Amino acid sequence: MSIITQSAGDIAREIKSGAISATEVARATLDRVQALDSKVNAFTEVTEARALADAAAVDAAIARGEDVGPLAGVPYAVKNLFDIEGVTTLAGSKIEADNAPATADCFAVAQLKAAGGLCIGALNMDEYAYGFTTENTHYGPARNPHDLTRSAGGSSGGSGAAIAAGLVPLTLGTDTNGSIRVPASMNGIFGLKPTYGRLSRAGSIAFVPSLDHIGPFARTVADLALAYDVMQGRDEADAGQVPRPLEPVLPDLGAGIDGLRFGRLGGYFDKPLGEAARGAVERISAALKAVSVAAPDITAAGRSAAFVITGVEGAGQHRAHLRERRADMEPLSRDRLLAGALIPAEWYQHALKVRALWRAAMAELFRDYDVLIAPATAVPAQPIGQERLTVDGLTMPLRPSFGLFTQPITCIGLPVLAVPLQNAEGKLPIAVQLIAAPWREDLLVRTAAALEEQGICRSPIAPAFQD
Repeated sequence: MSIITQSAGDIAREIKSGAISATEVARATLDRVQALDSKVNAFTEVTEARALADAAAVDAAIARGEDVGPLAGVPYAVKNLFDIEGVTTLAGSKIEADNAPATADCFAVAQLKAAGGLCIGALNMDEYAYGFTTENTHYGPARNPHDLTRSAGGSSGGSGAAIAAGLVPLTLGTDTNGSIRVPASMNGIFGLKPTYGRLSRAGSIAFVPSLDHIGPFARTVADLALAYDVMQGRDEADAGQVPRPLEPVLPDLGAGIDGLRFGRLGGYFDKPLGEAARGAVERISAALKAVSVAAPDITAAGRSAAFVITGVEGAGQHRAHLRERRADMEPLSRDRLLAGALIPAEWYQHALKVRALWRAAMAELFRDYDVLIAPATAVPAQPIGQERLTVDGLTMPLRPSFGLFTQPITCIGLPVLAVPLQNAEGKLPIAVQLIAAPWREDLLVRTAAALEEQGICRSPIAPAFQD
């Protein structure tokens, strides 16, 4: 295996030991992106000059005997919703292409750089993060490395595809209604949506302020924990961030799961499920000796509340665009935002009340369980361009159906780690959600690490992209 397709932790160790230089890693990564990205369309911009300059700085610091940080020379890329100095933040939009380049890195990118990471570029996404398939009219669809005719999920589709294709070992995405967990499921990788307010969103283009999260993708739990720990830190520029002490989770990797109480959510989360999704949930539940627990009766209402909140707040963010530049907007995103602009204020107020009731109902479950298990998506990745989906005899619009099991959880800001299961040869991967109480990302990492150690959850590079 080439060093650039190994884990972030292994790359950093090799660079620190002097076995390879950060510059060599950067050059090899850039060459791999140039050779392979045309197949998956994960990148919207490659920051070659920056990556090489930062790599040279890492090498020089190592030569001086300095500590260059836990991501020493590790390549990463971020969803094109985050500011990267010198790059225009497109947010998947034609409209934003008119803007000047960002004058500074956003907080998350600055944290990754300070830890020694090398930014390779910006990644494809659904326009303004409103979608689940990254079928972007302006920049083309992000394609699934496991089957290039299928979607990479969304809205962080480029972030998921770049990991599954082995282009970089770490990426950054956002999750408003499932946009980390859906690509994790589609691409068969690990994805973490932390507690709402945990990580700074400053320097990213908002979609739904009361629902937006940021988080990492990786092919190993250790890499996921490493990236998450690096991005922690108080940022006064983000008024929505909750002041918390640093709570690193990397030390929890080997803590095991003895004594943890696991529950498999039923009811709302039992149907509709395709064969792969049902089998994945059953396998994880059996491995963790989870007991069945009924999801609160209010779960479906919680998803409905998320729809209303998304429509109202999303439309509010883009009201000027809807008035002045509708023709330049992605039709799928535009029409939903227009609908959101027509939602009565009393509906929004009612949705907030429902969200509070739904949050309280889930809090009751965490009195008895440490980690809850639920499907991430009802089915694996579907063909690009498909409009309808039939599962368990129920036919649904395809795109919104991918948020069926993720939306309710995001609505109340709980931390979730999507763990991938690789199906039999010729079949597509799928993921399962591990859900914890607020601020208990440590429990999720412990559980995911145990599943990875048992060989149940793993994330190899897609076969067609392996060395």
